[in-house]
Amino acid sequence: MREYIISQNDAGQRLDKFITKAVPKLPASLLYKYIRTKRIKINDKRAQQMQKLILNDLVQLYINDEFFEQGESPLDFLNTTDDLRVVYEDQNILIADKPAGLLCHSDMSESRHTLINKILLHLYNKREYLPEKEISFTPALCNRIDRNTAGLVIAAKNAEALRILCEKIKIREIKKYYKCAVFGKFNTSSGELRSFLTKDGDKNLVSVSKRQTPGSMSAVSKYKVLMTQDDLSLLEVELITGRTHQIRAQFADAGHPLLGDAKYGNAVRSKIYGYSWQALSAYKIKFDFATDAGELQYLNQKTIELPPPEFERLFF
Repeated sequence: MREYIISQNDAGQRLDKFITKAVPKLPASLLYKYIRTKRIKINDKRAQQMQKLILNDLVQLYINDEFFEQGESPLDFLNTTDDLRVVYEDQNILIADKPAGLLCHSDMSESRHTLINKILLHLYNKREYLPEKEISFTPALCNRIDRNTAGLVIAAKNAEALRILCEKIKIREIKKYYKCAVFGKFNTSSGELRSFLTKDGDKNLVSVSKRQTPGSMSAVSKYKVLMTQDDLSLLEVELITGRTHQIRAQFADAGHPLLGDAKYGNAVRSKIYGYSWQALSAYKIKFDFATDAGELQYLNQKTIELPPPEFERLFF
């Protein structure tokens, strides 16, 4: 038998969702069977699979020990390096400056040195994240940017902050701005790109079309021309949607590929400027709440901004 006392981070979840996270080796078929047969209870009483958990509830599991065998160590993040660039942090959220080349999450090529692992290590060292005391919650990223894009990424330090921030991003009450250097000059000082993007997961590439096709997703980017120098333009781009490679693919399709972008641009052309990374930085985030943000209402109208990216020096 195992017992779990529901903490603030676990409260508000459905029982079946909580058990799935707490005991990932328990098959779904057995989970629902054990709830029906009262081998899973709440406060010594019959439970319902969709029952919402309340702070300090006692969840009791009368199931075999084999389902509690440890899988991957919850301390795997200790294998990364403690070099996180923290731009803003409070009791609920953390905003990091991700360098170009660092993955947000692990993939087949890298599982140790990722942004989320560096954030977990940072919080662990501060004793703000204690895996042994958490049952189903782990601090998580609320947004992410491409591996070769630098800039701001938001992480939630507790479950309520994660819920609120994900909802605010979904309804576009958190505005994200990028700076980028692209080839070519513009006829107008501002504009908007609207298209549809289709992702090829095998090639990690997206294609751009003017009309919607099966599997495509709408993409909208607003831009302002900040400066021009020789054959380059410095832009501020506001992402209205947040699709994979959105800025890179849309501007390349419009005839203005990013400086340093070998995938959608021209690597030979970029070498003239001596720039090896794509010139793209997620440089500003603005919290612009039109609806109640609960515990995070204090963030309303707050703006987090990075200093000028390194590639901006090309315009002076």
